[in-house]
Amino acid sequence: MDCPDNLLNMSRAYYSDSIAGFLAATTDTIIGKLARASEFPVEQSQRIAWEGQIDILRSVVEKYQGAIYFEYSIPRMGERIDVVLLVGPAIFVLEFKVGETEFTSYALDQVCDYALDLKNFHETSHDRFVAPILVATRAEACEILVGTTPQNDKLLFPIRCIPKTLSEAIDLVLQFSEGEDIEARAWETGRYCPTPNIIEAALALYRKHDVADISRSDAGAKNLHQTTESISGIIQEAKANRNKAICFVTGVPGAGKTLIGLNIATKHLDAKSDQYSVFLSGNGPLVKVLQEALARDNIKREKVAGVRITKKTAHSSVKAFVQNIHCHPIAGERKGWNVARKTSTRRV
Repeated sequence: MDCPDNLLNMSRAYYSDSIAGFLAATTDTIIGKLARASEFPVEQSQRIAWEGQIDILRSVVEKYQGAIYFEYSIPRMGERIDVVLLVGPAIFVLEFKVGETEFTSYALDQVCDYALDLKNFHETSHDRFVAPILVATRAEACEILVGTTPQNDKLLFPIRCIPKTLSEAIDLVLQFSEGEDIEARAWETGRYCPTPNIIEAALALYRKHDVADISRSDAGAKNLHQTTESISGIIQEAKANRNKAICFVTGVPGAGKTLIGLNIATKHLDAKSDQYSVFLSGNGPLVKVLQEALARDNIKREKVAGVRITKKTAHSSVKAFVQNIHCHPIAGERKGWNVARKTSTRRV
């Protein structure tokens, strides 16, 4: 799936400049640009937070060359990263908690999610070292530990800092990182391409498109296709040997787990066959939305073909594909687990 133009060319940051340009600008100038770019009225608390971040960063980045971005957009999450720094071969994702005295688990998860999103969905960040750093301005200093996650994909574990130790953290990451320096302009123009949303995916797959046709056109699409083929092979082997099998697919949010389940389910939609697939979800609202979207699309496509069908008939056909699985509310409705289950009229 091609990236929409607004994701290709959008100005993702409220303020961006070279580090040298940032140091040469006045605080009022920077805040003025941030305020003008903001989509919402700027509260006094936000201005104070920006001033605090600017003051901290002035003393930290003066010895580096690179680029700086304030309020960097993460479209898939609908949120903004406080600050992104490009220094040497590394990308620093900074989340500031001005006035905080603790490194809360929520804030650590937040900065880690931002880094994961850049790593997985921003084209020019895929092969770079990405360092998520949480800065709690009034917390006590703690040991700075730098290391990659078990996946060894150049994504670092979140680092805890206070303003006085931020420079030390950046230095340690730069010592740890390797590769060519990031060219800011090339990095900025990198495409942000998450997988399609679940409604788009369900509609496309229900029309018999392949998963590779609707996913983003990078290594992620190849992985989705390979995972689908691997599961299909397990299904065929289980059928041939009259065995049962269960497959677990893991990945970061938005990586395409649900897309794979939908793809497997749509490969066997013939309910008259002795073996067919059903997409089951414990997320009731999601099932209703999917069923409604698929039914409306079915009516629209049949109308174009000169065939009139009732909404009841359309709903009946899609309900054979997408169904709600009733489970404990904690395990199902609140977690939103999804599964594509292989069913058969024969005992295997």
